[in-house]
Amino acid sequence: MTHAMLKGSNVPLEATTVRAVLRWSPGQGVPDVDASALLLGLDGRVRSDEDFVFYNQPRHPSGKVWRLGKKRVAEGLTDTIQTDLAGVESGVGRILLVASADGVTFDRVQALRILLYDARTSDGEALAYFDVKPETGRETALICGELYRRGEGWKFRALGEGYSNGLKGLATDFGISVDESEAAEGPDADRPATPEPPAQAPEGVSPDALTQPQAPVAAAPEVSRPLPPEQPPVGVPAQPAYGYPPQQPPATQPAYGYPHPAGRPAYGYPEPATAAAPAAPTGYGFPPPASGAPDPDFRLPPQGPQFLGR
Repeated sequence: MTHAMLKGSNVPLEATTVRAVLRWSPGQGVPDVDASALLLGLDGRVRSDEDFVFYNQPRHPSGKVWRLGKKRVAEGLTDTIQTDLAGVESGVGRILLVASADGVTFDRVQALRILLYDARTSDGEALAYFDVKPETGRETALICGELYRRGEGWKFRALGEGYSNGLKGLATDFGISVDESEAAEGPDADRPATPEPPAQAPEGVSPDALTQPQAPVAAAPEVSRPLPPEQPPVGVPAQPAYGYPPQQPPATQPAYGYPHPAGRPAYGYPEPATAAAPAAPTGYGFPPPASGAPDPDFRLPPQGPQFLGR
């Protein structure tokens, strides 16, 4: 017969090996739930850190309390703690059965229930069950119930007591020294984070240069440079000035009014005569200079009547 329990109620256990199953309904936004157990001495505290059975330490050194792990069943997800009550050391007076969420409050966990089974019968009905409901909804760890000694036997009590500081706060409250690696709640707390691959240095660059702070690059000052002289387009002849012939290079142009360095006359003067070359033509609009002998062919022009004597 299965006992439906209320908070604070208890039930005697005739089974010598008990399987305590935490079950909840998965869904979007529902956190993962972990089952753990604390073995308390007669003074209500753990005897050592080895009395804490959880995801980083799934089996007690005595071998009488261990964590079976999670499964998916038709009703949801489960995580299980199994206890051999007959073999538990006499110095252990209580075994707390704990549920913790991975940093998420239990108001988001749906249909949380703890069920007790006789481990000797695999398909038997549950001996008892208790629907665990957090009091405030802000709890991140819950003591769902406890197995405790009563005379020569054992009993189970439904509790539902919550802790807002998670599994670390609950365990510390009962004398566990929790390391920082164990303080994070959730089954992935003991897994090292995957490091990001180091950046690859380009060829010819030292890998240490990637980790050194880079100094800001100063902008180069702007330098004013003169513009190059205009060049005429390739293949286009130079244009002459309006009404004037194109100028020649300075080596070929004579000075105005002065003889050319090579012996050429300036504009308007006759070429000098040489032995090899006769006298050049006269200058522009001027007669040639007179020679010493008169011209025998010289004749006066005919005179008009106005010049005849009277």
